[in-house]
Amino acid sequence: MSTDRFFMLFAGIVVLVSALLAWLVSPWWLLLAAFIGVHLIQAAFTGFCPLIMILKSMGLMGLKPGEIFR
Repeated sequence: MSTDRFFMLFAGIVVLVSALLAWLVSPWWLLLAAFIGVHLIQAAFTGFCPLIMILKSMGLMGLKPGEIFR
């Protein structure tokens, strides 16, 4: 799995968890989904992603580099 695919997988999981928590606990959890959406837009334009930087500092955990985040 590449870092790009891991990033998309992680973002998708966080959005789904946020929607579930908004439904079960409080609508305020939708702010987390909005934050992830804004971060995805920002990452698409700049190529900067703190998650990828953390993975790189940890040795990428066996992930190969992707096309977007180098």
